[in-house]
Amino acid sequence: MTGRYDAALTRLGASSAPRIVYKNLMTTVALIVAAGRGTRFGTETPKQYNMLLGKPVLAWTIESFLNHRGIDQVRVVIHPDDRALYDHAVGDRKIESPKIMGPISGGDTRQASVKAGLDALVGDPCTRVLIHDAARPIVPGDMIDRILSGLDHAPGVLPALAVVDSLRKVADGVVSGTLDRDGVVRAQTPQGFRFDAIHAAHSAVGDDHSFTDDVAILDANGGRIIVVAGDDRSLKITENADMSRIEQIILQNLTDIRVGSGFDVHTFGTGDHVTLCGLKIPHSHGLVGHSDADVGLHAITDAILGGLSEGDIGQAFPPSDPQWRGVDSAVFLNFAKDRVTARHGIIAHVDVTIICERPKVSPHRDAMRTRISDILRIDLSRVSVKATTTEKLGFTGRGEGIAAQATVTLRLP
Repeated sequence: MTGRYDAALTRLGASSAPRIVYKNLMTTVALIVAAGRGTRFGTETPKQYNMLLGKPVLAWTIESFLNHRGIDQVRVVIHPDDRALYDHAVGDRKIESPKIMGPISGGDTRQASVKAGLDALVGDPCTRVLIHDAARPIVPGDMIDRILSGLDHAPGVLPALAVVDSLRKVADGVVSGTLDRDGVVRAQTPQGFRFDAIHAAHSAVGDDHSFTDDVAILDANGGRIIVVAGDDRSLKITENADMSRIEQIILQNLTDIRVGSGFDVHTFGTGDHVTLCGLKIPHSHGLVGHSDADVGLHAITDAILGGLSEGDIGQAFPPSDPQWRGVDSAVFLNFAKDRVTARHGIIAHVDVTIICERPKVSPHRDAMRTRISDILRIDLSRVSVKATTTEKLGFTGRGEGIAAQATVTLRLP
């Protein structure tokens, strides 16, 4: 995370993703193929851009390679129409790293997209390339290790799983024979290659698009391919039901469960509206504060930072700093959300209570939940907004201001 948040990170004693300085000789590229339409998935948005536990699928896939020290560069091949979706998945998610280079425009088929990606790498000091499907968001580091080690011994490496079930031939719904499963494996990605070998193989096959994957292309051109153990967690998303299975695998690795709490108060002043949970609500008074005085978003921000043990909103964004004067409090909440992303965690649940005599919160509750879920990129079912009064007691009971308290549940690796 860079730019306007650098000072906030310094004040919290936190840091962004490590800025690693690599050798001038870049050797290994992860080439992620994300140009497909995913028609079987059943959504208007291609499956690689659908949300998975608060992040686009593609964001999870990219992070798998960014977090591996053996990968020097990450390139993504996208459909030309998907640039805005790509920018949202990568740029807006603050997945920033010197490893990421600009996207590459793909072709009409997966094979054409891979060829476009390989062509874009010509001239770079690339010696090894791992070609991966964007729809496989979980790429365990030890599987990448095995692939890279295999490239020391052969120009091609296939990660694969054993076939343990019996294989039957079927004709017209009736079993017509049995297939021998000896020597048969289930192919996965990323498939690893020495760059010159796979680029030459793709160039040699030309317009023949009958190949099912890149290993088949290298094999057709006489390249030797060895097999290493794949990983059964590295599932490919084909249908919508696959998303829930992958969610469960991710959640099994997020075992550090944190609960953070936040509280905020602002007094009434002049104005014709108050800002609560990202909404401007007409009222006889405004709220006094250095930013937009949104007690709801401030309390949630503090709860997230508390769950991370990374200080509080006042420490990160001091009222004495003029750049935050009148700013939309969504900026603060985005910052807190990005701190969770930087720790490779997720926001599992948000519960905020608004405490005031007026204005009435109930007519705006659903819109508040929607706004919070939009900012945090989490499902609406994970956001709760409640309201209460203090039965005319205290400063809120006297109508002097508004308070909010929030509880947030985080899951971290």
